[in-house]
Amino acid sequence: MTTPSQNPSAQSDQLPQLAVFKQHSRLFESNRFVYPVVSRRSRGVSVGVNLNPDKVCNFDCIYCQVDRRTESETRFVEMEALFKELSSVLAFVTSGEIFEHPQFSSVPDEFRRLNDIAFSGDGEPTTYKNFDEIIAQAAAVKAEHCDRDVRMVLITNASMFHREHVQRGLELLDQNNGQVWAKLDAGTAEYYQLVDRTKIPFQQILDNIASAARVRSLVIQALFMNVNGEPPSEFEISEWCERLQEVVEAGGELSLVQVYTVARQPAESFVTPLTLQQLQQIADTLIRRTGLTAEVYG
Repeated sequence: MTTPSQNPSAQSDQLPQLAVFKQHSRLFESNRFVYPVVSRRSRGVSVGVNLNPDKVCNFDCIYCQVDRRTESETRFVEMEALFKELSSVLAFVTSGEIFEHPQFSSVPDEFRRLNDIAFSGDGEPTTYKNFDEIIAQAAAVKAEHCDRDVRMVLITNASMFHREHVQRGLELLDQNNGQVWAKLDAGTAEYYQLVDRTKIPFQQILDNIASAARVRSLVIQALFMNVNGEPPSEFEISEWCERLQEVVEAGGELSLVQVYTVARQPAESFVTPLTLQQLQQIADTLIRRTGLTAEVYG
């Protein structure tokens, strides 16, 4: 097996497992929608925007840390409150005041920068009916506080890309240094249903990823795990590689594939993390089969 130093297309994130990297709570102070976290994958501070505080999602992934058996009080996004929180948190981060807060005082120097505003949260952000309006107003708030090189990142399951208001939102992201991180954790419909537990057809996800990738370069997120003690089979990984290759052959551009595993307690107890070596083997298989660039996160 190659190591990251031997293969420049595969990089492993082997940063110290500091407590700050595991603090991904979507609650910060009295905020309901906006929260700062330190992200190993973005290598800096990421300001999260939670468009699903009611914990409603069209997927019910077995590895998700959100317990969907409970619901928060907020069942819709109060846009005025959201953008007030976003403005406040961006000012808090860009001023450096955040690193005086006990939760962030131990952040390593190389991570003490604002990298992105990330739309994710407790569900699928593109299910919000005014998604395009959210992106437009968030871009305006970002322009007040940040340099243009601060990204706007959409973390998504790609299920709603075919909707017109979502396509408008994606175009707005393109215009504002945006990046789309689309998840694809399976190569077969059977494994997709096992992991993602949704009524949305697997082919719809594949079609949406391929269509979006023909317009803009996508980052693919792939989380692999043990299910009842068993890792994904070699056949499943081979099929997953084939699905990504099909996107490229259809004219899509994939700038990066992030291969990672569970880092926090999942909702289902039968889900456990893979080892760094197992993740690296998956990345090496992808690189060998497709030539795509991969990063590994243990």
